Amino acid sequence: MPCLHKKIIPVINENDAVATEEFKVGDNDNLSALVAILAQADQLYLLTDQEGLFSADPRSNPDAKLLSVVEKITPEIRQIAGGSSTGLGTGGMSTKITAADIATRSGVETIIASGSRPNVLVDLANGQNIGSKFLVQSDRLEGRKRWLFAAPQVGEIVVDFGAEQALLQHKSLLPVGVSAIKGEFTRGEVIKIFSQDGKALALGIARYSSEALLRIKGKKSKEMNRSLVMNLVLLQCIVTKWWCINGIGN
Repeated sequence: MPCLHKKIIPVINENDAVATEEFKVGDNDNLSALVAILAQADQLYLLTDQEGLFSADPRSNPDAKLLSVVEKITPEIRQIAGGSSTGLGTGGMSTKITAADIATRSGVETIIASGSRPNVLVDLANGQNIGSKFLVQSDRLEGRKRWLFAAPQVGEIVVDFGAEQALLQHKSLLPVGVSAIKGEFTRGEVIKIFSQDGKALALGIARYSSEALLRIKGKKSKEMNRSLVMNLVLLQCIVTKWWCINGIGN
């Protein structure tokens, strides 16, 4: 924000050579959504080589129609986006849909438009109806969960099938359900949670350090000392259906 106050436009790039691996988000689309959330922006513009999101791939289907307004990102919308890539940068239409989902669920209206259109940013800022507009979702994330999306994730937990089902039902994650721990983290840091087959399930705030978790993972309550039994829930403020990727999202 100090840059903006000095009329300096900051450029934040996931592909930058100076970007360190531990702080990488994965692609510039998701990075832009997180920046928009942190900046409390009203709108997020995602520019690509297409005019917006179409009902089918316009490069192969001449009957494809531009979806000018998307009220909710559904599995059908994700299927339309598919895994297409422009060949530029780190993301295609699929990652833009995921970014739009993150942003709109956090109160940021998102528009996907063509980056080759002259004066596209000026036209968008002036409210012209171009591209595909993704409306702010009614089921917004509360403030603390938005923060989880934007915070650096420093470690990972892999859980078994039983724990996976419990998480998706917003139940507690217990040590017995933890299969593996990756990376090092301390109590209070944000970590990612994955299923055994690699599906991203949730973000959460660790109540144990990675060192402590390594000692108790896979254990039942009766196998643990009383001090640990008193605080069995491993994570607090869990956001399940993390970023709605791998088809898990609504």
